[in-house]
Amino acid sequence: MIAALFPFLIIFSWLVLVFIIAFICKQRFPKTKELTRKIIHIFTGPIIPIAYWLDVSKELGVLIGSMISIGLIINQKVKLIPAIEDINRKSYGTTLYPISITLLFLFFWPENAYAVIAGVLVMAFGDGFAGLIGKHIPSMNWKIFGQRKSIAGTLTMSVISGSVLLVMLLITGEPINAPQILMITFLAVIVEQISSLGIDNISVPFCVALGWLWLVNI
Repeated sequence: MIAALFPFLIIFSWLVLVFIIAFICKQRFPKTKELTRKIIHIFTGPIIPIAYWLDVSKELGVLIGSMISIGLIINQKVKLIPAIEDINRKSYGTTLYPISITLLFLFFWPENAYAVIAGVLVMAFGDGFAGLIGKHIPSMNWKIFGQRKSIAGTLTMSVISGSVLLVMLLITGEPINAPQILMITFLAVIVEQISSLGIDNISVPFCVALGWLWLVNI
């Protein structure tokens, strides 16, 4: 029984640690409205490699993802933890994030676990750091479907996304195909640009996951 609960306890402990760090930062930097969400967004990503290392089953992954999704949907309605939704724009990204991970588990895990890892890490690191850097480094910016984008944020998304794919290829021992990496990175950036209201939390990871399958099966 304890052995069966071990993966759940590890993942739950990681999430608790991430939330504690996020709220400490929120207290220290109260004027940075999206800081809590971005910390949670970025540091939730490593849960997927951890799940792979712990040999988490599809059923357990879907169960955990569903529980978190339901909790965040309730929080969005009743604001039990208001800091998570403390932003200046309308977005469903907070609730779509765990829904996205749940669906990736449902469709790809465990046979194509690396596709899930690639999709989630690009979303977590690429999109997460792009949002932080894009808001704090002045650069040319524009609006697409009401969402403000910038050169700094777009370049951050591009570099980190490509780096995640490259590192994963090195770790897995798959052949490195630079044109395909650039193509998947470009597609992820375009999808992120045109996805409004936080929908990129689903569109980007699925785009990258499918791109990874194409990349390693060429």
